[in-house]
Amino acid sequence: MPLTSPDTQLPPVAPEVLAEAVEQLSARLRKKLDAATAGCAALAVPAADGGVVLGFGEDAVVTLRPGPTGAITLAEQAACTCLLAPRCLHRAAALGAAPLADAEPPAEADPAPPVGERRTATPQPGAESACASESESESACASESESESASESESASEPALTAAQLHAAAALWQAAAEALAAGVTAGGAVVQAELLRAAHTARLAGLPRAEAAALRVVRGLRAARERRAAQRLGDLTAAFRELLRTAALLAAGSAAPALTGTSRRAYAPGGSLQVYGLCREPVLSATGYGGVVTHLLAPDGAGYSVSDVRPGGLARARGAGSASVALGGAVLDHAGLARGGLRIAGATVSPEGRLGAGRGVKATPLSGTPWSEGPAAALFARPAAEAVARALAGADGAEPALLGCDVTVVGAAGEDLLVREARPGAPLLRLRPAHPHPELPHTENLRRLASYPGLSLRILGRPDPDRTATLRPLAAGPVPGAEHTLRLPEEWLGRADLGYDRLQGGHFPPRTACPAPEPAPTGPDPLADSPLWRVRRLLETGVAGGRRAVAEAARGTEPLAAYGPLRRAGLTVAADLATALAAEADRRPRDVFGRLAESSAEAYARAWLAAAAYLAAAERSLVCASWN
Repeated sequence: MPLTSPDTQLPPVAPEVLAEAVEQLSARLRKKLDAATAGCAALAVPAADGGVVLGFGEDAVVTLRPGPTGAITLAEQAACTCLLAPRCLHRAAALGAAPLADAEPPAEADPAPPVGERRTATPQPGAESACASESESESACASESESESASESESASEPALTAAQLHAAAALWQAAAEALAAGVTAGGAVVQAELLRAAHTARLAGLPRAEAAALRVVRGLRAARERRAAQRLGDLTAAFRELLRTAALLAAGSAAPALTGTSRRAYAPGGSLQVYGLCREPVLSATGYGGVVTHLLAPDGAGYSVSDVRPGGLARARGAGSASVALGGAVLDHAGLARGGLRIAGATVSPEGRLGAGRGVKATPLSGTPWSEGPAAALFARPAAEAVARALAGADGAEPALLGCDVTVVGAAGEDLLVREARPGAPLLRLRPAHPHPELPHTENLRRLASYPGLSLRILGRPDPDRTATLRPLAAGPVPGAEHTLRLPEEWLGRADLGYDRLQGGHFPPRTACPAPEPAPTGPDPLADSPLWRVRRLLETGVAGGRRAVAEAARGTEPLAAYGPLRRAGLTVAADLATALAAEADRRPRDVFGRLAESSAEAYARAWLAAAAYLAAAERSLVCASWN
């Protein structure tokens, strides 16, 4: 069920309802919409019938009556008493101030919403628009070439996009280009409504991934304009890149399933399965969902997961870790499953490896296996650099797969933990909390581990694709045969779930027994020290201020001074793309009479996307290299 935003009493509104309300306004009223929307949340008063009333004056009262789902999904559920209704400013402003409703919930067999999704299976391949130059990102280009080849082989057996899908993709590309050209400063309610209308068209055409990408951009624009503390400009930049890339490829006729997406998870018969628990991971989303995902591994090394994510926020995330597993009648909770196993008959499995709980599924609990035995042992057998390269090579917007490694604690670095992998010549790694919420024990556990320099650990986590040599650990355990390592209770089966279990003093060896810590090294950060930050700043400038801000920034410096460091570092492609983006942003065409004409938002979007795709590939290459 969609949730009301914690910062407002207004119920969520379906994107198409808001888009239609804005479209009905006259040009004069559209200019007033942003100002009218700003103060609407303060006017909301709960009504006796469960709705919400907003009084704009004696003759203008807006009433929002959500349906059974808790959201405004029909136009008649939002009414105004003024004479211009329903084509009035009051109604559109009230709907514009409400949070956007979440997408349709998935199938009943898997009640977890997509917002809390954690993927463990091999991600589907995708293709970026640009590759880095030969000298700086050969590995990134190679991985993208492999992904493109895989996509081509898949598309050969896939049906072509329909005319409606091509039309929807083209409309979404146009709306996204206009929104990018406007930026956060000019991306108000009208620009957002155009994106929402295009997103709804994409949904009706059967392009759920494109719809989801558009909704992420709209939510990001709203958060940026409201200056919410949790909003990062880098996140909105990545959302724009994903939206433009998806729309461009779809408009070009690409019918790969990874691009079209699925609105409801398709569960296929999986036959009989035998899976063993790895760890639990708490899920806490910004839209009010909470729960747990328990990661599992089959004897052949295939990853699976069982999720329990529902509305409820932090309390739900904390309590779900010990809730019963709703799968095949198994008498087992998630804590037991993370350290146990299941034999499943009649299993149903989604493409992401999520196990369904259909009526025909039967599950029997099994005894668990330690990380040093069975299929889990293979996770710790290969170097982390090799596992990271494989995990990040095909991560097309999905979270990378889990990896394991043995490390030695070096010390603390703020809220992070510095460790070194237990192999010759290994680089320093940074462990960051998987979830920073203070009510979850991730940060506290890492802080306690950092107080034992020289401690040997076995870590299971997920590499951070946006930071060099950074791992977000989900569980930790003792290293087999090591003297100075964790001493966990026998019932924990040799691992502690860092998002649920709290490490105590008795779980550690005496401090005097640990070897002397090595000095914390101060080496270069290949990503932070790279001049690629100049391209990133230009892209983020465009997202924040639109094409006009990019043009102004380019006029202030000579291209040689601005992008000379890129060329001297061998990043000539980056310099060329940044120069082309600045030139396109400053382009002012004229008509046959010499008058200034409207600049092409699509040409600007293509230049921006080329630079953004290049930057993503180059940075991903540097991240992979930092693990070696």
